[in-house]
Amino acid sequence: MAQDVVLSEEEIQRALAELPGWEVRDGWLRRKYVTPGWPHTLLLAQAIGFLAEAAWHHPDLELGYAQVIVKLHPPPARGITASDVELAQRIEQLAMWKPEEGSPLQGFPKNWIR
Repeated sequence: MAQDVVLSEEEIQRALAELPGWEVRDGWLRRKYVTPGWPHTLLLAQAIGFLAEAAWHHPDLELGYAQVIVKLHPPPARGITASDVELAQRIEQLAMWKPEEGSPLQGFPKNWIR
């Protein structure tokens, strides 16, 4: 198993430039997703849980009626790590995915996760 690496401030800033909506607050890499409502909140939380379990890297999640707040930071690392950033990228891809224009898939007709 590869050792996780704590990122420098410069590396964190480069990662954040490629992760819209993500920020570092109180030592956590975090993002708030706004959902269309409670069913979507639960679906997103479960999907994030699936990714996290597959990665064996477990975020803190805060759920509200129409929001999911994701917080990444493994306690033993004492800083934002490469695995935090990689999981954030995977979560972002999953959460923001919608069918492309012209796809045979219709896509959710109302406001999607943002």
